[in-house]
Amino acid sequence: MVAIKSHEAERFLARLPSHMVLYLVFGTDNGLVAERTRMILARSVEDPKDPFQFLRIAGDDLAADPQRLADEAHTVALFGGRRAILISAQGKALVPAVEPVLATPPVDCTIIIEAGALKKDAPLRKLCERDKNAAAIECYPDNQRELGQLIETEVAAARLSITREASEELQGLLGADRLTTRGELEKLLLYAHGDGEITRAHVEAIVTDASGLFADTAVNAAFSGDALGAEKTARRVFEEIGDANMVLGMALRQAMSLHRGRLDKNEGMAARGPSGYGGSSWRAAATEQLLTRWSAERLADAIALLGEAIGQARREPRLAEAIALRALWSVALLAAGRKPR
Repeated sequence: MVAIKSHEAERFLARLPSHMVLYLVFGTDNGLVAERTRMILARSVEDPKDPFQFLRIAGDDLAADPQRLADEAHTVALFGGRRAILISAQGKALVPAVEPVLATPPVDCTIIIEAGALKKDAPLRKLCERDKNAAAIECYPDNQRELGQLIETEVAAARLSITREASEELQGLLGADRLTTRGELEKLLLYAHGDGEITRAHVEAIVTDASGLFADTAVNAAFSGDALGAEKTARRVFEEIGDANMVLGMALRQAMSLHRGRLDKNEGMAARGPSGYGGSSWRAAATEQLLTRWSAERLADAIALLGEAIGQARREPRLAEAIALRALWSVALLAAGRKPR
């Protein structure tokens, strides 16, 4: 049984087992899914840009022709060497395509399947977790400890230091999506280059701006059940910077933070404080108020639909704003105790 928890993945990916032929990379953090897929690919072939070494197959194509995966996996590269195949699951039923490959594993081919959130009883996840030649790797948003370690690593690599206040503020603003986190860290490190130490002023100048505050307002309106308010404010964000992905990322981070807090309350644990929910101190009152509105079950639904919206927005960038608005409306309906249509 090879089921890799999200916090175990970095160590696992550092030394991939030689007998492993298939990796299922899944979860709500689409940025982390993409990052870990690139790590596996880089360790599987010499040149991922070489079409003779790397092949991408759409989930639709495999669902229509399951035998194709086995045919491609057992094809010998034109100039020898290893090959890799990347599949975007997109919710398609891929078990009929995967089973023959695991039954007769290819010798010089690595298969990587990218997927969104998969329940424990999802057939593809169950298949990959129980087969000795496959691994199912979870990709969920960084918790506070993981995010803190990532910040420390990147800051140290840039030969800078960071104050405790700046680190805490940064952790409150990042974490919902690994690609977004890395992008914001890169901007911050470039801005602070030459100063020696990153302070809270650096963070507020670069990571927190007016558009971010508007996006935060839109997200809070959605989680408060105010769909019209969320849409109005989100449209203002789109007009100013056109970043639907930022709005969706903030919404997912909010859902994850509230879910952790709601579970704590359900178990009778003392509140972890604002930083425990993934936000800075000025969010405390609003966070506590939202926790009284939401159940853990509805927050789990919100996490799933927001994760799917982020993936869809990346696949269809021209529709990203419409996708984000629909997701905010869906969250507002859940906040009101209604199921999204």
